[in-house]
Formats: sequence, structure tokens, C-alpha cells
Amino acid sequence: MKKNLHPEYRPVVFRDNSADYAFLTRSTRTSAQTIEWTDGRVYPVVDVDVSSASHPYYTGRGRVLDTAGRVERFRQRYGDK
Repeated sequence: MKKNLHPEYRPVVFRDNSADYAFLTRSTRTSAQTIEWTDGRVYPVVDVDVSSASHPYYTGRGRVLDTAGRVERFRQRYGDK
């Protein structure tokens, strides 16, 4: 590989403040903020708006759209022509 071409790949903590959830993974993202993790080491932390802990699809809090009702209203309005 060419030197000084690729960004540094290192451990980073991603934190979702809305769900009070954080996870440690490897990434090329950088941050000026740091956090002390459970292993006692200090890692850069990146705040995210949505994670699997707060996303409606993964938490089961999502709404199901009534698509059948929409189709029926369309057929009533325009009929089968």
C-alpha cells in the first residue's frame, strides 16, 4: 500500500445520547471528544443521532402504514375501468 494515502483505522466509540447507548468499534472517523471506556482506555467518541437502540424499526416502535386501505380508497374512487 502507498504510505500516507489511507486514513488511520482505529478503535472509536459511537454514542447515541437519546437511547443512552454506546458501542466500541473500529473506524476511520475522527473526533476531538474522548471518553473512558469500560476497559479503562480512552477512545475518541462520535455522537450519532440514530442507532439500533433508538431506531423505530429495530425497537418495534414503528408504525405500520395502512396500505390496503389506500388501495381500497383508490378503487372506490376510480373503480375498475
